Amino acid sequence: MVGAHEQSERRPYSIACSPEWTVETGRLELLVSVEPDGSLGRHFGPAARGMVVDIDGPIGTFTLPADSPAAWVLFVAGGTGIAPLRSMLDHLLRGRPAHRLSLLYSARRPDEFAFIDELWAHSAAGLLELHQTVTRDDSTGWTGLRGRIGPAHFEALLHEPAATLCFACGPESLVSESVATLSALGVPGSQIRTESWGR
Repeated sequence: MVGAHEQSERRPYSIACSPEWTVETGRLELLVSVEPDGSLGRHFGPAARGMVVDIDGPIGTFTLPADSPAAWVLFVAGGTGIAPLRSMLDHLLRGRPAHRLSLLYSARRPDEFAFIDELWAHSAAGLLELHQTVTRDDSTGWTGLRGRIGPAHFEALLHEPAATLCFACGPESLVSESVATLSALGVPGSQIRTESWGR
């Protein structure tokens, strides 16, 4: 829970960096949406470089298991839902995992894909199977996938459903639809972990 120093209003944020990255840099990274008016929301007030913020936590249970026999790990992100998945991905990559890693990432427009250069670097190095889709962009500049995440997207990434550990994070509708689709495609319910928020 994060907010401006000594201000009562707080908002939940997922940590967007791995524990290893925080130890190396001495920093904690969050993914914060900028409001249409350029502010960061009421809980931050007039945000400026160097401002002091208060953080309570961490809290929650949306975390990697200590150990998993799954051969695959599939991350499903909607918008800023990439934040906790990015931290998990970095943690797994640092440990040279036996898991094979995939990411299905949905955003409204191409410029809203956070950390995308980093993610494409992992993909180019053969460390991550990355699929992106946009939902609200009708320009000709985007040549990738379009539309809401659906069964066809999952079928392209689910190579062994029964041996895949899945993490879905994003808007409530995306997460609930992802769970239903993953279950229908044969992923055991015990291997699907979620975090969502309402509108």
